[in-house]
Amino acid sequence: MNDLLLEDETMYKALLNKDSQYEGIFYVGVKTTGVFCRPTCTARKPKKENVEFFRSVKDALSNGYRPCKICHPMEQKGNIPEYISRFMKELENKPHIRITDSFIRERQIDPNKIRRWFKKNHGVTFHSYQRMIRINRAIGNIKYGENVASAAMENGYDSLSGFQDAFKKVTSIRPGQSKKKTVVNVTRISTPLGPMLAGATDEGICLLEFTDRRMLESELKYLERSLNAVILPGNSRFFPELNKQLEEYFNGERKEFDLPLVMTGSDFQKKAWKALLEIPFGQVRSYKKQAIEIGHENAVRAVGKANGDNKISIIIPCHRVIGENGNLTGYGGGIWRKQWLLEHEKGNTRLL
Repeated sequence: MNDLLLEDETMYKALLNKDSQYEGIFYVGVKTTGVFCRPTCTARKPKKENVEFFRSVKDALSNGYRPCKICHPMEQKGNIPEYISRFMKELENKPHIRITDSFIRERQIDPNKIRRWFKKNHGVTFHSYQRMIRINRAIGNIKYGENVASAAMENGYDSLSGFQDAFKKVTSIRPGQSKKKTVVNVTRISTPLGPMLAGATDEGICLLEFTDRRMLESELKYLERSLNAVILPGNSRFFPELNKQLEEYFNGERKEFDLPLVMTGSDFQKKAWKALLEIPFGQVRSYKKQAIEIGHENAVRAVGKANGDNKISIIIPCHRVIGENGNLTGYGGGIWRKQWLLEHEKGNTRLL
């Protein structure tokens, strides 16, 4: 695999450490067993001389390897399991419903299995997630004219005081105050580079970040302050199109995104981000050139910081900015992702 983006040493180290950030980036074929695995496979680790690395499942299969029965590399990591999707759709269609542990057991599913999945992927229990979904809908009801009591009943609360307590626990405000709040709906999206968290207001996409980014929590707090918002899991009319366009981009079928964006930042930051949107697919700019283009040629460091504060990754392509010497520097999602994105775009520049 001489066209693979990472060094063998880096990939072997990731394999030994079961490093989840490399999920979907490479697969490892074990010569002594004839199977191929994910980087995170828990099976006994082979010696370095007994492995070879592949960029895709297709490459591994083409070279005669069969999928590992321990880590199941044919299943895309990060996809929502079907049994989870069923419950989430029920919540979407019946906002008043309460899915209890006994209800889950009736479906022949262990509640602990669902609890662990939500804790790992959303940082909350399934019951907390349900509460947040109901409160999210209640905010919408109140915002568009319903009184608090009606919103409580419509979303499955028998007691007004119980609703008010739950509302304040989730949002830190009273129901009546929510009319003045912006709601940022967030959802998790699977990509070849790992899961991303997307956020949207009624006006457009305001967040698209890799879930393992260390600054993600700070970005969410900034959105709360700057938009006077509450952030809750939920649906947005923009998410289906966002999913579609991201899938087309990663499949090499899309050069440009066509989505309304909500940029939250200073005037200088917004100028820097708008300049990023002008960089064509498959091309790069230096931080110096970007600074010149926005009329601040001596503000190279400030431009770099503004790029680092970009909260809408990939769509606002801060990955297309590199050092004047050609080095890849400063990408919040990790340099390895920046390199992957640039190589991906370079290999698909003939798109119509």
